[in-house]
Amino acid sequence: MITVTNLAIQFGKKTLYKDVNLKFTSGNIYGIIGANGAGKSTLLRAISGELEPNKGTIEMLPGERMSVLEQDHFKYDEYSVMNTVLMGHQPLWQNMKEREALYAKEEMTEEDGVRAADLEMAFAEMNGWEAESEAAQLLQNLGIKEEQHYAQMSDISNNEKVRVMLAKALFGHPDNLLLDEPTNDLDLDTVQWLEEYLSNLEQCVLVVSHDRHFLDAVSTQTVDIDFGKVTLFSGNYSFWYESSQLALRQAQNQKMKAEEKKKQLEEFIRRFSANVAKSKQTTSRKKMLEKLNVEEITPSTRKYPGIIFSMEREPGTQILEVEGLKALDADGTVLFDNVSFTIEKGQKTVFLSHNPKAMTALFEIINGNREADAGTYKWGVTITTAYLPLDNTAFFQSELNLVDWLSQYGTGNEVMMKSFLGRMLFKDEDIQKKVCVLSGGEKMRCMIARMQLKNANCLILDTPTNHLDLESIQAFNNNLVSFKGNILFASHDHEFINTVADRIIELTPKGTIDKLTSYDEYIYDEAIKEKKAEMYA
Repeated sequence: MITVTNLAIQFGKKTLYKDVNLKFTSGNIYGIIGANGAGKSTLLRAISGELEPNKGTIEMLPGERMSVLEQDHFKYDEYSVMNTVLMGHQPLWQNMKEREALYAKEEMTEEDGVRAADLEMAFAEMNGWEAESEAAQLLQNLGIKEEQHYAQMSDISNNEKVRVMLAKALFGHPDNLLLDEPTNDLDLDTVQWLEEYLSNLEQCVLVVSHDRHFLDAVSTQTVDIDFGKVTLFSGNYSFWYESSQLALRQAQNQKMKAEEKKKQLEEFIRRFSANVAKSKQTTSRKKMLEKLNVEEITPSTRKYPGIIFSMEREPGTQILEVEGLKALDADGTVLFDNVSFTIEKGQKTVFLSHNPKAMTALFEIINGNREADAGTYKWGVTITTAYLPLDNTAFFQSELNLVDWLSQYGTGNEVMMKSFLGRMLFKDEDIQKKVCVLSGGEKMRCMIARMQLKNANCLILDTPTNHLDLESIQAFNNNLVSFKGNILFASHDHEFINTVADRIIELTPKGTIDKLTSYDEYIYDEAIKEKKAEMYA
């Protein structure tokens, strides 16, 4: 359990929040949400002790242990993968090092013998004899192969380091677990495993994430950081979002009576409670919602960007034909081979692969930015495309301000460009910034504004939720669902895929798996699982 009392955090003249009083209890997973810069990661840093708050106290129960997902991926380069994970349980690790030093002595004193006996007893109580096998299982579940378990951290890739650091945080069943963006750089299968793992924990977990499906799958409560206030709500992200939107619509309807509002909110809670039966944490969530008072449901002050894609031209029946495409990585690895498909009018297709480079290679090829190693593709004559690449670095190596930068990609006047930027939540003072100094999230919003100017009838999106906050992801997602043209995209956001895609094409070194279905149905289809095992073998 973690108790936060009268917490206040301020940087210079800017107060992030003050008078924060919260109690995080065992058996609950708290999803922490808020706009970029609201202070989500800062709250975790304060609770972990990494950051000294300006005011207030943070306390755990005596004897409890806290574990944190660390962000410095190079900190443990001098250690082996296995030892890095074992260090996640510091009392056990210190015990192991002290035992090792004692047993390394040529002669042990009587005092050493007594100390060794005490250490052995404590080692057994901490399940020390099973520690390496438990660590190995965690690593394997997170995609780190057995032959890498005793490799140096400096010898593995950054993506693999992310997974090792997550294993370190999870190891040893800490009483309190703090996770900042734990799904970053994880493939969809590993995210699914992590959802299952966290849902079965009985400890106290605080998690910051931009992955809505992940938050919905694991959270029992939501901590909302909004305009200097930190508020605890019952339920997961979807409950918070839908209830706050309902409350906002009610607030805008001046004629609605208080009794009618209450009845509407109570009906919403009943409907949501019925859906809870499908979740992994049914019992705890239902208890939360049963206790919920309708007065707790209030409109959010969040602002959602105006992401609106419109088509200048209705597409014909011929969209895209791909025949026998092949792509190799720089080292000669086959990213995909023998890829053939025809995109039909109106289809929204997600591309998957065990190797994320495969989707980027495909998109670069069909956009004319890269030569295929074999095969052909042909766009229909009526098709116009707008492409959101994975790497947008080249677009922002400029001293131009936002208006001048965006004007390069459209024919409108300055007022029109400011309008598009305003939709993407850039204020008057923001548009004078040089594009080379923008944050990752700001660059992505600029790229989306650029796409909207094109009025294309086919959108090509390579991992579009990268760097976006939950509000931007939600707005992006909502508009793609209603978009009438074609969408070709790749994503690691489960909810994004499941709500947008009506066709799945998985790229493998031996061809494609192609299915007209939802993502949820795809991942649980036993025949597809068998096919995938064959195609990746």
